[in-house]
Amino acid sequence: MGYISGTVNKHYHFIGIGGIGMAGLAFLLMSKGYTVSGSDVKESPLLEKLRGQGARIFIGHQGDHARGADFVIYSSAIAEDNAERVYAIHNKIPLLKRAQLLSLIIGDDISVTVAGAHGKTTTTSMVGQMLLKAGWDPTIAVGGIVNSGAYNASLGKGKYFVAEVDESDGSFLYFSPHFSIITNIDFEHIDYYHNWENILAAYKKFIDKTHPQGCILGCGEDKRLAELLTECKRSIMMYGISNKNDIYAENITLNGCGSSFDCMSAGKKIGTLTLSVPGQHNILNALACAGVGLKLGIDFETIASSLKEFTGVQRRFQIKAKTDDILVVDDYGHHPTEIKATLNAARCLNPKRLVVAFQPHRYSRTKFLFEEFIESLSLSDYLIITDIYAASEQAIPGVSAATLYEKIKKIKNENVIYLPKEEITRHLLGMMKTGDLILTLGAGDITKISDEISRHVKDNHFQTT
Repeated sequence: MGYISGTVNKHYHFIGIGGIGMAGLAFLLMSKGYTVSGSDVKESPLLEKLRGQGARIFIGHQGDHARGADFVIYSSAIAEDNAERVYAIHNKIPLLKRAQLLSLIIGDDISVTVAGAHGKTTTTSMVGQMLLKAGWDPTIAVGGIVNSGAYNASLGKGKYFVAEVDESDGSFLYFSPHFSIITNIDFEHIDYYHNWENILAAYKKFIDKTHPQGCILGCGEDKRLAELLTECKRSIMMYGISNKNDIYAENITLNGCGSSFDCMSAGKKIGTLTLSVPGQHNILNALACAGVGLKLGIDFETIASSLKEFTGVQRRFQIKAKTDDILVVDDYGHHPTEIKATLNAARCLNPKRLVVAFQPHRYSRTKFLFEEFIESLSLSDYLIITDIYAASEQAIPGVSAATLYEKIKKIKNENVIYLPKEEITRHLLGMMKTGDLILTLGAGDITKISDEISRHVKDNHFQTT
């Protein structure tokens, strides 16, 4: 693991420490013996876990919370006028973006990074688990909680560092990875990039920053990514479903919450992979992981065993409750591409009815991808739309959940409704039927609905019809 400074008696203060990425870095620093403090707007289980590891946590943002810190860490979600950022500037405390800190922590380790619009967290987790299975003891930093290990950051003693890197604000350009997985490129984070030209330019810079002796693993099913990589002077491994890729899948069988397929290269079967996570999108994620493993010289048996044992990441098609009558699933999907993949994965479980409660995330995303949302959400059998989760954005006139509802209503007729978030649980409990798959969907706080529904399902506090 790379060193940030020559001594461990440094104090790092995190603004917004309750964010999954920020908390992961805080855990890594504490594991190395550094002093950590941080602030956030409200309590959460993650903050309690940080306290339990020795972090000093403040609720609310005040300048003097950063008093005594040697470095202040912030993410793109933290405004310039945040009291703790202002305090750091006035008191000449160095400010570091989250990605800058991560790149410093990586240091001289052999880095495997995962970038892309979708699938980063799952793919990073797959790779991290594979290296752990191989006995390589990597350090791992991922933007989600891995089901099997209940971690989002893990300090290892080995020479490999596996990290999810964030393109949302261009901060992935702080990295020069040895092995770079790029899962896909999509019209996402429009508030930052504004247009396709800027998105593609950023990815080209990232590709060019890969270590000269390193390797880029790119999804060949993404035409824009494949085109970008034709100009690349680094070693490249393309993965995908088509046999035009360097590593690809044949004889695919999708079976409920998993799949199996033959892993192929140049017309020859390398071996069979069995997954315990659903959907074709996870086959692509697994191929990326397998490609890295083969590049690193990990034997295929270990790769296959690790992928079979991988049970996913929290809020990525996470099964929250399962009975003979009802299945409750929670998913982080908030972009139309992710929504379509998630609903298709849900169909693999053959529910009698796919009931979706969707919370749009950010006004800008809803505005720029409005038609795409209509198309992807129409794949549900019964759809509940609730108000937009603003995140750090101001409302945009004319952009609302009600507008989205009205457009979809014209397509789905009686099978779509709008509800305030506080009314969703009661509505769902009153309309559930045997054989329903209830899916809460979105990157905001819609996950709380799945918790409420799950408690009722497990306690049988409802009657199916």
